[in-house]
Amino acid sequence: MLGKFITIEGTEGVGKSTQIDLIKEYCKTNDINAVFTREPGGVKEAEKIRQIILDKDSKLHPLTELLMYLAARSEHLDRVVMPALRKGKTVFCDRFSDSTIAYQGYGRGLYPIQEFCTMIPQQFNLKIDLTLFLDLPPEESFKRKGGIDYGDRIEKEGLQFHERVYLGFKELALLKENQKRIVTIDASGEIKETHERIMGVLKERGVIQLVLK
Repeated sequence: MLGKFITIEGTEGVGKSTQIDLIKEYCKTNDINAVFTREPGGVKEAEKIRQIILDKDSKLHPLTELLMYLAARSEHLDRVVMPALRKGKTVFCDRFSDSTIAYQGYGRGLYPIQEFCTMIPQQFNLKIDLTLFLDLPPEESFKRKGGIDYGDRIEKEGLQFHERVYLGFKELALLKENQKRIVTIDASGEIKETHERIMGVLKERGVIQLVLK
């Protein structure tokens, strides 16, 4: 039986990395067999693609950027995600297809994009069991992280770009077909408050119990 595939989404600086570290710590402390990974990345080749995408000196056409994300995803699924799921593990992934739709669709204006985003997961017969969308507007999230990282090509796109991305995430969460999968987590409070909300959802959905050894 396949394990569960959990994705964690949100705009830049919303606190995803911090919250993922807290989930990882919880799993380690409670002997929960889970895998933590990220997109783009997870394997050597995908990490190299990530470096190119985020390099402030990279000049990529939006379609090239999209195809690079998808190429990284294919390697990531084949070599990290699917092997772990087949062993019954739960996989927590920092960003996945919702980010592609939000950033390359809403942010870059590439349409239609849905077919691109479903193509690769379908090839692997993969579905997302649960998505946690950490909800915090870009203006607040950048303020929280101390401003824009101008060494990161995506972050330095400007506030209007990130507002379009945020709108994309919000609209995806409201779609009827996503309402059971995407759970919106208010990330405006303290780190501990957000963590408690996340753990409440994971326990309610049976994710934590599923991966107990």
